[in-house]
Amino acid sequence: MQPFRTTFPAFRSPISISHTDRALCIGSCFAEQMGTRLERLKFPTLVNPFGIVFNPISIGKSLERLLAGGGFTEADLVENQGLWHSFGHHGRFSQPDQTAALENINRSFSAAKAFLSKTSRLVVTLGTAYFFTLKKTGEVVANCHKLPAGEFERRRLDVPEIVAALLPIFEKLKAELPALEIIVTVSPVRHLRDGLVENQRSKASLLLALEKIVQRLPFVHYFPAYEIQLDDLRDYRFYADDMAHPSQVATDYIWGYFQAAFFEEETKALCSKIEGLMTALEHRPFHPQSAEHQLFVKKKKEEILQMAATYPYLDFGKELASST
Repeated sequence: MQPFRTTFPAFRSPISISHTDRALCIGSCFAEQMGTRLERLKFPTLVNPFGIVFNPISIGKSLERLLAGGGFTEADLVENQGLWHSFGHHGRFSQPDQTAALENINRSFSAAKAFLSKTSRLVVTLGTAYFFTLKKTGEVVANCHKLPAGEFERRRLDVPEIVAALLPIFEKLKAELPALEIIVTVSPVRHLRDGLVENQRSKASLLLALEKIVQRLPFVHYFPAYEIQLDDLRDYRFYADDMAHPSQVATDYIWGYFQAAFFEEETKALCSKIEGLMTALEHRPFHPQSAEHQLFVKKKKEEILQMAATYPYLDFGKELASST
């Protein structure tokens, strides 16, 4: 029978990710989806310490700042509609109180800088080649924070500009962290507000730029999330209701390719054990005070302690705290 779809071939990456690797995920909301899955499976992971960042220049600047050190000051904040914002951060860092906003930003920055110093896997997901600059300063912003549109200029990066935004900081990171391996991908999320044609041209620019970076830097590895979504899952049933984000089924499917590409068999087996335990712990009983449920909690706590003893590099602190 003639097949009715194209299936992306499974593949193995030349590098792997294990539970002893520390993974920093940065970039678009797809980076958060992959990063939260790593976190759930107890990989030491930090996800988007600046919040969701879409364009290559802002991602590169974020990594540069983490590597160089030095926190943020009041001069880095701007007030709009009763909130204090940073042009280098997502809106989840915005606060009505300037001091609180700055403390939150610097707390995340300090934690990320300390995490980066021991990171061996960096996952970078590019969302769009479009970016905004603040007209009065020329500053590239990660988020406009609903300031008047007239204060910004919008443009699409070309391939050489994307390469220039990312390749130098990748080289600096590798020089500072010799064990570091970088995984790059293009988010499968469609930026429909850009326009259908414009979105495709934006994604094409990202894809071509990453190809050049991977060709030049042997420690940078490409994961085809965009191609799996667009060429394998070629159907709107694999999108969420907004017709832009991958559905849960699609994300699960792409995650399967990620595991096949980067997890050794031993890691997959451990992930299976952790997944089973996490699924059981997420069960919400009708009668939590019942003797039956209390026995269940005791049993799961014993399983956690046993797993923690067997795999001392796994952190079950949150689960143990909630089981007491």
